[in-house]
Amino acid sequence: MSLDSLRALLGRSEPALCGWSSLADPVVHEILLKSFDALILDGQHGLQGIADLREGCARAALLGKPAIVRVAPGDLALAGRIADLGASAVILPMVDNVDEARRFAKALRYMPGGTRSFGPTRAADLFGLAPRDYFAAADGAVMSFAMIETAGALADLDAILGVPELGGVFLGPSDLSIAIGNGVLDPKGRATDEAIADVARRARAAGKAVAIYALDTDDARRYAGMGCQMIGISSDVAILKAGCARLTAEFRG
Repeated sequence: MSLDSLRALLGRSEPALCGWSSLADPVVHEILLKSFDALILDGQHGLQGIADLREGCARAALLGKPAIVRVAPGDLALAGRIADLGASAVILPMVDNVDEARRFAKALRYMPGGTRSFGPTRAADLFGLAPRDYFAAADGAVMSFAMIETAGALADLDAILGVPELGGVFLGPSDLSIAIGNGVLDPKGRATDEAIADVARRARAAGKAVAIYALDTDDARRYAGMGCQMIGISSDVAILKAGCARLTAEFRG
């Protein structure tokens, strides 16, 4: 797998559909990787520790698929470490303004343009590169996605989109709906959709990649129509629960 495989996916005419993992199980990660274009590991709300994220990135590389990791809000040190483990991209949630977006984007870039420390031993091995060659290619390949899901981010959107090192934006419909709805959770609501469509349009115009989380295929199709290029859909937990419920209902009539 090449270091810029995620960028290649984002350049296709159809959106990249990503499996979403909250579980700390490499077999689950493998199943998702074989079914979807890429794997998103949820290090914010999921159950994975650093060892699980490491194994998820390794499985992805061995299967020739990109691994994307969401870290906890503000955790820039972990963002750089995740890149060292072989992630193709890092998602930072709850980015509230351009200063936070800029610091995040620079955390995934080497000096002099960024603040990432050099030590990609695992990443270089997974991508089949000498450390020096990884260093030469990483700044243009490892992507940073700032989550747009707060009122502050919406107000500062144009400035955030103007950060040259930022790879793209990742929309979180649930938190976004709470932010614009005065505390009401409504990820499928009209106002939420309008905000998503507006962010997607402005981000594409600024040359940034647009990604989003979708609860189901109906949401995914709707977001694709809004211009989203990468869609994380459902989750391993939700898929497992739904499958169990369906089988039980079918058996019991």
